[in-house]
Amino acid sequence: MESTSTRPLWQRFLVFLGPLVLTNVLQALGGTAITIYLGKLLGTRSLAAAVSFFPLFMCCMAFAIGLGTGASVLVGQAWGARDTDKVRRVAGSVLLGTLLLSCVIAGIGAAGIGPVLRALGTPGDVLADAVGYARVLFAAMPVLFVHLMLAALLRGLGDTVTPLKALAVASSVWVLLTPAFILGWLGLPRLGTQSAAWASMTGNALAVLWLAWHLRRKNSLLAPAKLREHLRWNAPVLATVARLGVPTGLFFITSSLADAMLLSLVNRHGPGATAAWGTVGQVMAYVQFPAMSIAIAASVFAAQAIGAGRLEEIDHVKRVGLWMNLALTAGLAALVSLAAPFAVSLFSNDPAVIELAASVLRITVWGSVAFGMASVFTSVMRAAGTVRVPTAISLGCLAVLLFPLAWVLQQALGLRGVWVAYPLTYLVALGLQALYFHGVWKRRPIQRLI
Repeated sequence: MESTSTRPLWQRFLVFLGPLVLTNVLQALGGTAITIYLGKLLGTRSLAAAVSFFPLFMCCMAFAIGLGTGASVLVGQAWGARDTDKVRRVAGSVLLGTLLLSCVIAGIGAAGIGPVLRALGTPGDVLADAVGYARVLFAAMPVLFVHLMLAALLRGLGDTVTPLKALAVASSVWVLLTPAFILGWLGLPRLGTQSAAWASMTGNALAVLWLAWHLRRKNSLLAPAKLREHLRWNAPVLATVARLGVPTGLFFITSSLADAMLLSLVNRHGPGATAAWGTVGQVMAYVQFPAMSIAIAASVFAAQAIGAGRLEEIDHVKRVGLWMNLALTAGLAALVSLAAPFAVSLFSNDPAVIELAASVLRITVWGSVAFGMASVFTSVMRAAGTVRVPTAISLGCLAVLLFPLAWVLQQALGLRGVWVAYPLTYLVALGLQALYFHGVWKRRPIQRLI
């Protein structure tokens, strides 16, 4: 980090972004590979059993990601001030809190998942497999959450390479162990649907062990020996992390619920429309990786600037983040728009689905640019501890505007109008976030959070 401090900010952004985008892609590819294993090697029932638990799992993941966002802000501010003792105190209390929270979630979840899946209408012929799969994933949550939190803390220090290497360890184990458990390679037990969950637990555990070894070898601030005495319950630090991070989790959950409501409109147009929806969603997940990564970078660099007392640099971080979105996210959007038929053909062989998905992809892909730019504003404000109004804007647009706008546009433009609602909603959110940032927030005094 020290060696890059004299570089221009845009160069530091790119150095930070490269491994972070690769991390997101690797995570997505690992999930895709495991889904293919379950569907191809075990069949539809096993795939359905795993998918049945996926929405609940994503809710747990959303809050873990949110807490990681809050932790990276606090560590970023402490690192910007070069207060290494504060870095260790924050990291120690956050890791302890994460471990305790994940154990509570794992215990409650494993005990109550059966009735919950039944209440959600999980088909009876896959319920037992779904419950077994979910219980193993709940048991794996402590190591998964610790892995995610260590990655977030390292990003707060400006290190995105080490989390990428740790994920490479975990994903390699997932990809190799899942078919090994399914087929019983090398004398391993055949674990059926639970194979992917056991592979996930093993991969994350090995990633955490690798991180402990690597950080010790590098004499990092987050090395286990340096954190041991700081593994204490610190209520003020944990409350600040929750205040910063919970809104991010709520955003992901609200976004998922809004998508589900829009899907109800699409489903009325038949299975071809539903297939097109899923295909577009697969491509959009990859298109949004740069936008999300730029937002994380903006949050970290703004937090470090605040910690160092360089408040004039906040505007610079915001401008670089916006320009990065125009250059990277918009560039990728243009490429995907041109190659839309090829992109969607990777996920479907149906000519009608490909034609519909390609046409709507050219519409929705541009929403990623507005989404990314709005996320820069919210990330910079979050780095200073301002979350209430930016979160209200983001959640309000998703909860109040997206579905009604999609319904109205569907009446006027037909099926494609549902997808037009996405870029329009993100544009409104961008305008409101920019107005609040420049009209109100910049007039406030900015202070360190800890």
